[in-house]
Amino acid sequence: MSPPDPAPEAPFDAPWQAQAFAMVVALHRRGLFTWAEWTEALGAELACATARADGADYYTRWVAALERVLQARGVAEAGEIAALAEAWARAARATPHGTPIALENDPQAAP
Repeated sequence: MSPPDPAPEAPFDAPWQAQAFAMVVALHRRGLFTWAEWTEALGAELACATARADGADYYTRWVAALERVLQARGVAEAGEIAALAEAWARAARATPHGTPIALENDPQAAP
């Protein structure tokens, strides 16, 4: 009997990458954009001058492509996306280690 095949390599290095992937798939399935539109946006992000040649920022580019598609579709404006990202960053800094980050932890959130 031969040993079992090794486990496949993990496709994600961090939970946020899996969440970003799932968000794109879910939004596509809801009809927000076609897969051709998605691949065009992702391809543009991966080809931009600041993309890392080794692909280490692949999921960062994935998120940037999603932001681009959301803006193009009028779902969210750049300022809204930036403000929400800043709120999440503040919430992360205000959240004790080991505790799930919640947007409500943003010290600048309205009561």
